[in-house]
Amino acid sequence: MAAAPGDGYRDAMTWMKTARDWRPTVHALAGLAAGALTGTVLGGLVLGWLAAIWSLVDGPTGAWELAVFYVVVALAGPVLLLWGVQALGALQRARFRAVLGVEIATLPAAGGSWPLRAWRAPATWRRLGYHLLAMVGGTAGGLLVAACWSAPLLAVAYLAGRRGDGPGATAGLGLAVLLAAVLAGAMLLAAPRVARAVAEADEAAATALLGPSRGEELALRVESLARSRAEIVAATDAERRRIERDLHDGAQRRLVALAMHLGMARASLTDAPEPVRQVIEQAHDEATEALAELRQLVRGLHPAVLDDRGLDAALSGIAAGAPLPVRLRVDVPGRCAPGVEAVAYFVVSEALTNVAKHAGATRAEVTVERTGDRLRVVVGDDGRGGATLDPGGPAADGGTGLRGLAQRAAAVDGTLTVDSPPGGPTAITVELPCGS
Repeated sequence: MAAAPGDGYRDAMTWMKTARDWRPTVHALAGLAAGALTGTVLGGLVLGWLAAIWSLVDGPTGAWELAVFYVVVALAGPVLLLWGVQALGALQRARFRAVLGVEIATLPAAGGSWPLRAWRAPATWRRLGYHLLAMVGGTAGGLLVAACWSAPLLAVAYLAGRRGDGPGATAGLGLAVLLAAVLAGAMLLAAPRVARAVAEADEAAATALLGPSRGEELALRVESLARSRAEIVAATDAERRRIERDLHDGAQRRLVALAMHLGMARASLTDAPEPVRQVIEQAHDEATEALAELRQLVRGLHPAVLDDRGLDAALSGIAAGAPLPVRLRVDVPGRCAPGVEAVAYFVVSEALTNVAKHAGATRAEVTVERTGDRLRVVVGDDGRGGATLDPGGPAADGGTGLRGLAQRAAAVDGTLTVDSPPGGPTAITVELPCGS
């Protein structure tokens, strides 16, 4: 089938449009320069280090100061090589970012016993592998792209050289011109595609070797999520504290004043008409009940005693106000993080509430102790047992709320376990990290 008259024009325009996107070409040529720089830096460091080792082993050292100097150079070689790997990695990432607009993710530098730990990290060896690959493959790819774009110039230079070979060489000059023109045109047409292929291969290698591995990406993601969750928990706890202070200093004070005034009016207006006294008595009773409910709400948001006097005093107030006898033992030297103490307080409060409502127990016991960096809270009772974390379990309809307790503990990377055989007794154990 014959081509349409406009097909050649459209092909030429398509090629020109592709050729105008010079980013892959610039990236490949920059890779050529980066490969040469990598070879110079890494080669110089390795050769210098090997020369120092060889001079120390085989060559005359002279004075002991010279021997110490060689030892220092030999030992400093791995450190300098590590710096070179890191600096070249930053340079390559900047090349991808500036030319292609591609962001190659990076990992935080390995800490601890540096540089021993850094050399033991797989990421360091992957970076070194990329630099070695870029030193060979990047240089070769850059030379190939440069040769494709400069093919017409190379062809002209070749033909100019053949013209000077003498009169006998003019016989095959026409064929040489034809072959050079065809080859130069083919290389020039292929130059954008070659540059794109070199850039794509370089990007794939950099993403796999310079960037984090799949496991490292997951670890970074988990760390980021854990940090975000800790910030959310801290912000939520701070907001609860703010609301508690606002209610305590605002609405609660006004209700206290209102209840006092109504109480004084109730006591002084004894000779008032019966309807008036009934209204005053009813208003005083409702104000008193509203004040009690507000105080309970404030304590549920965040107990002020927890900040002022610590976990022991706050749990003592819970135990004293429980509707059944509670034996409390707290052995926590020092203070834990405020968020952790708040979780421990609410876990004990809700657990005792659940015991009083659903366990049918006659007594309960709360033990709080700190072991290392872990806070261990155990709430036990002598009730009927059968409590479970399973929402479809036999005790689920009783409203034990154990899943809510487990969620509170998990919010600060804690754990909750339940030991509650049918017939009892029940023990709820919560372990929290003190430093969260």
